[in-house]
Amino acid sequence: MKSSGSSGTWSVGEVAERFGLETHVLRYWEDVGLLRPGRDGAGRRRYDAADLVRVGVVLRSKAAGMTLDQVKVMLDAGAADRHRVLVDHVADLDRRMDDMAHSRAMALHALSCRSHDVATCPRFRAHVQDLLDGTARRFAHADTGSGPRPAPGSLS
Repeated sequence: MKSSGSSGTWSVGEVAERFGLETHVLRYWEDVGLLRPGRDGAGRRRYDAADLVRVGVVLRSKAAGMTLDQVKVMLDAGAADRHRVLVDHVADLDRRMDDMAHSRAMALHALSCRSHDVATCPRFRAHVQDLLDGTARRFAHADTGSGPRPAPGSLS
């Protein structure tokens, strides 16, 4: 992405287009303290290379399930708080990856299963037996996600 002008900075519209975002998203991230773009003489936002890195970090972190509060801690907090957030996030990723591996195995079996009603197939049912007999750990539902829930009014 080339900068506009010789200053090595980009406008809010250019950054939004580059990352496939609406400009209001970048403004919101600025409002909550995730971004701190400079301003030109007319007061317009100008994003430098460091700002672009932060946008990329926010996007990648959100895609991995982090809340904006967690991203802010990761980017701006001290080492102890950052460590705590990242340890929790890695544990959440591990749980979700395990859930996805189970789901993938179940889907692969269903693809090759010869049963008319796949839910009656003993090998298929084995993929959910821990849920049926109550021995499963807390299951991460797709509609609510997993991991710690943000507090009401938080930046998620």
